[in-house]
Amino acid sequence: MISGRLRTWSAAGATFVVLAGASAAGSPASAHGDDLGPAIEAIMHKPGYEHAQWGVLETDPANGRVIHSRFANQFFVPGSTVKLVTISTAWHTLGPDHRFTTPVMATGSRSGSTLHGNLALVAQGDLTMGGRTKPDGSVDYTDIDHTEAELPGATLTPENPLAGINQIARQIRKAGITKVDGNVIIDPRLFKLPALSPQPTPLILNDNLIDLLTTPTKPGQPAKLSWRPQVAPYQVTSSVRTVANGGTTSVNVTASPDGTRIRLSGTIAAGAQPLLRVSNIQDPNAFGRTALIEALARVGVHVTARPTGPNPQKQLPSSYRNDPRVAAYVSPPYSQYAKLILKVSHNLGANLALCNMAVARGSKNCFDAFPIEHDFLTDVAHVDPTQFQLNDGRGGTPPERVTPKGLVELLTYWLHTRDGKAFRKLLPILGVDGSNGISCITNCPAKGKVFAKPGTILGDDKLNQQLAVAAQNEAGYLQTDDGHLLTFFVGVNGASSPDLQSFLSIFNDVNQITALLQEQASAGERPTV
Repeated sequence: MISGRLRTWSAAGATFVVLAGASAAGSPASAHGDDLGPAIEAIMHKPGYEHAQWGVLETDPANGRVIHSRFANQFFVPGSTVKLVTISTAWHTLGPDHRFTTPVMATGSRSGSTLHGNLALVAQGDLTMGGRTKPDGSVDYTDIDHTEAELPGATLTPENPLAGINQIARQIRKAGITKVDGNVIIDPRLFKLPALSPQPTPLILNDNLIDLLTTPTKPGQPAKLSWRPQVAPYQVTSSVRTVANGGTTSVNVTASPDGTRIRLSGTIAAGAQPLLRVSNIQDPNAFGRTALIEALARVGVHVTARPTGPNPQKQLPSSYRNDPRVAAYVSPPYSQYAKLILKVSHNLGANLALCNMAVARGSKNCFDAFPIEHDFLTDVAHVDPTQFQLNDGRGGTPPERVTPKGLVELLTYWLHTRDGKAFRKLLPILGVDGSNGISCITNCPAKGKVFAKPGTILGDDKLNQQLAVAAQNEAGYLQTDDGHLLTFFVGVNGASSPDLQSFLSIFNDVNQITALLQEQASAGERPTV
């Protein structure tokens, strides 16, 4: 995808390029003299790839035949192709029909409609808490997600980020409670917060982000600001002004140390599309607590405790054995979350998947998911786990490596399962949706016939004042014109680009190669290596 990939790794960017160049090194003989055709070779030898290493593997799962192979057994910097391992394991561990049930427990005693005690929302690691759920129960997304708001074209889904919290509040009111003579507490004890970036938390609302949308007005006038979710004590101010059509659009976001005072500054050109930026929610538990108190007030439930301030976790009981459940939010099935994570390369969701798996096996340590992944690769997918070196769920840390062969073998495994078709449709579709929706739009015979997970790692090359593209990869399926499925990996490590806009040409080059492979396969050009 373009997401997670386009985020600049300022401090470590140059290091990534060094690692990338070393990781994919191999004897020229390892390319097996494979003939990819002049069109693909021309792409691979464009400026910016002088010191890069390309990897290719294309196979026919029907008979195991290798169609193309270059450096298939060598390690490559993976980027978000790691999510193929993470979500494959989570799908197997949790099940596609798994739903997260987030209960609210009433502690203390009831006197008529008054609760003398506390309401405890027991967080269950639900990725969206209803904030993306459409009326048909599916989870909404845009091709460039708000979690990647630094990218041009990032947009918001229309759903209310607090939908699940609002539903819980209505259930509490329906349970006959109109007053809480006590407190509202978020119970975040599901798992220990892992040292991952972005860091998953047991309670997540709106991806732990405040959305900030700036819309131009008339030149010389203040721009229009809208933001969500609006929860106290968060306040947002803007001094962004509209400049003439064609002028500079540049909006900066700053926030107080606790994240609750957010300020936007800069300019936006008249006639420009609304510009999305985000600011982090620093304390998800305090935010969720206030959001629930405010939602309760909207349905006529008064809470005597102060609505803002820290989450009073120390007031939680050791268990809820004798306490009634007064509300619960039930998530969409996990298959919907898997789709969101893979379609837009949702980094927080991928890291959260590690925690979800660990919890499912009785652990509060999110890193206990890695033995689960190891066993899945070894015993279920029958893929050699030494072909992967993983350190998170999203594919964003310097040591991580994968081989093209390992990814292709994992993708082949899926074709022999009952969920193979469903899994394939979770992937971005070339020219259609998700991270690859922006490529192969017109005059592209492969449009809609390449299902693949992109992966990107980019950073600053301060020495040469350019971007170091440590990785731009794609791994997935090619569907020939007659419906036959092939598995593939195409990737480049160690490329360079003068700037972010120019980087998009590298992203498109890799996608163009996948499109050419699809066209070759459809035309019957499948030379055996």
